[in-house]
Amino acid sequence: MVDDKGKNMKCLTFFLMLPETVKNRSKKSSKKVNGGGSSSKLPPVCYEIITLKTKKKKKMAADIFPRKKPANSNAAAVQQYHQQNVNNNNIIPAPNWQGLYPTIRERNAVMFNNDLMADVHFVVGPPGGTQRLPGHKYVLAVGSSVFHAMFYGELAEDKDEIRIPDVEPAAFLAMLKYIYCDEIDLAADTVLATLYAAKKYIVPHLARACVNFLETSLSAKNACVLLSQSCLFEEPDLTERCWEVIDAQAELALKSEGFCDIDFQTLESILQRETLNAKEIVVFEAALSWAEVECQRQELPVSIENKRKVLGKALYLIRIPTMALDDFANGAAQSGILTLNETNDIFLWYTAAKKPELQFVSNARKGLVPQRCHRFQSCAYRSNQWRYRGRCDSIQFAVDKRVFIAGFGLYGSSCGSAEYSAKIELKRQGVILGQNLSKYFSDGSSNTFPVWFEYPVQIEPDTFYTASVILDGNELSYFGQEGMTEVQCGKVTVQFQCSSDSTNGTGVQGGQIPELIFYA
Repeated sequence: MVDDKGKNMKCLTFFLMLPETVKNRSKKSSKKVNGGGSSSKLPPVCYEIITLKTKKKKKMAADIFPRKKPANSNAAAVQQYHQQNVNNNNIIPAPNWQGLYPTIRERNAVMFNNDLMADVHFVVGPPGGTQRLPGHKYVLAVGSSVFHAMFYGELAEDKDEIRIPDVEPAAFLAMLKYIYCDEIDLAADTVLATLYAAKKYIVPHLARACVNFLETSLSAKNACVLLSQSCLFEEPDLTERCWEVIDAQAELALKSEGFCDIDFQTLESILQRETLNAKEIVVFEAALSWAEVECQRQELPVSIENKRKVLGKALYLIRIPTMALDDFANGAAQSGILTLNETNDIFLWYTAAKKPELQFVSNARKGLVPQRCHRFQSCAYRSNQWRYRGRCDSIQFAVDKRVFIAGFGLYGSSCGSAEYSAKIELKRQGVILGQNLSKYFSDGSSNTFPVWFEYPVQIEPDTFYTASVILDGNELSYFGQEGMTEVQCGKVTVQFQCSSDSTNGTGVQGGQIPELIFYA
């Protein structure tokens, strides 16, 4: 249709039955009944056509009603439904509850964990810990191809109740919340179970979110467990991230409680890892701790014989001949886990010119090679500068990839050989992540001298950390000049900025802490 100005118009047409026609038709219908057997046809019903003109394009509910907090009059009702979804307390909805929610997404979310119109129920969890959860087949089938096949496929079974003993109720609820509400709600204690549920029911976007959550929360405490799970779930990216943490912070990972929870295959892969950055005595002690817990899992008495039994051939993956002699003599040799012949042969390996053949791997692990990020283009020294009187030298830095700070490179004396006491510290937003007190000897050159943390500290990308050192020494030292705000070190970009903690003059342009030593 075209209006009087020649512009295109959209028409909305309604057909209205005229009241008079309806009245006449009613009368004739009465006559037909009273007269009995009359075959005369009723006159046609008349309609009046009403056309409404509009220039506006049709909008969806989300366009008409932008998302905002409900009015005060509806706030209590909305909160009631939200609580119903969490508790599944089956409150009968108020009339016209649909009017409280302007968009289809919000109305659909009301059905989450709600018995209203539910056409299937799930009994989720192992025996003794089950929870009965309502579902709506159409919504579930739209969100998961597995549910679609279950309810609408060729082999679909018409069951009102489905038992799922291998999924935790909290994880199943998290998956349902994503399907119904398009919301991802993950927690550290249920994310692995949620990942399992997402994999089982082929909900890929939720699975990806679980993996991202695990990667960001990855640390030495959980790296071994996550390594085992990442192999189970076939997530190679997560597996690679786990190995990065285990390699760099091997001793922390091996001493964690989670290490004892891994399966035998994961234990073997860790013990044979060439780049494991740990002393071999730590590897040996971790393996014995795992063996003790494994005996309990298999309901075996915790004895030396059973420990060796559960370790099996994995024992020979421990590179005992590469231990320091003191570590072997005071540790492995007296543990009882080795046979008398094995102990004698290893002692001969240490001392004899003609070394016996051993079943143990005798080559030391390569470990990781630390990288050094040097932030100054030159260094210098002047009389009465750079002096230390217990004041703090500090600098802030950020990286674009996850790294592990192993220590700092520091300048030494500019007046010949000297010894310094150094307290190094690494903080994030005022929280101390790592610190160590040690001494280092400088030979009077302008070289840098490494000072190490007890364990490498994990550094996340795109966040500024504060590196600090308090030096104590009688001699003046070299100091850096022509500092750079950004340094490319291999595949890692490091940015520097001044720190308010610095009270001895160190900043971006000059001062101490010339190097960051890290693994990447």
